[in-house]
Amino acid sequence: MKTEKCGVALDRVLGLDAFSLERVLEIEPDFLDEDHTHEHEEDITSVSLASDIPLDERKFQAWFGKLLRERGQDILRSKGILDFKGQDERFVVHAVHMLTDGAPLGPWPKGKPRASKLVFIGRDLDKMGLAEGFAACRAA
Repeated sequence: MKTEKCGVALDRVLGLDAFSLERVLEIEPDFLDEDHTHEHEEDITSVSLASDIPLDERKFQAWFGKLLRERGQDILRSKGILDFKGQDERFVVHAVHMLTDGAPLGPWPKGKPRASKLVFIGRDLDKMGLAEGFAACRAA
């Protein structure tokens, strides 16, 4: 089954048994044990960025696109909700490696401050100048 942006009826996907605890326990019998540890790569880290100042959409798109083209192999996942200057709607962006997608998300919730938040998960994030690049996207 192929879908785009969750455009599928729930009765087509519920009950598929896509995650089965029984299958997990076949692979990792001690998965539910209190002392069980999962192996993770130690070089995987995350970085969270935020700005109360609206972003310039052109600057952000140029920076984010270049970042993913040049460092996308090390960026496992990125996602955020952005406040672009002059836009009434929130903008959601997400990427896996170099594949990215973004779209308006709807109006900002009433009574809550507008702010941009962006999260990266990957390798060598500390060497990418993420905070500086994100800050350079602020609107004048």
